[in-house]
Amino acid sequence: MAKKVVATLKTGSGKEFAKVYRAVKNKKGAYSFKSEIVPNDSVKGYFKG
Repeated sequence: MAKKVVATLKTGSGKEFAKVYRAVKNKKGAYSFKSEIVPNDSVKGYFKG
């Protein structure tokens, strides 16, 4: 199923978006990863704030 998402993002208007992952720390101190699809021009802003 992931292959379909990646293939869709690489063609057509999907080139304008990027899938980003951020490490998030929980109360116990362990890290988990949060993923989102954001426009290419706001990727740096996503990680800053």
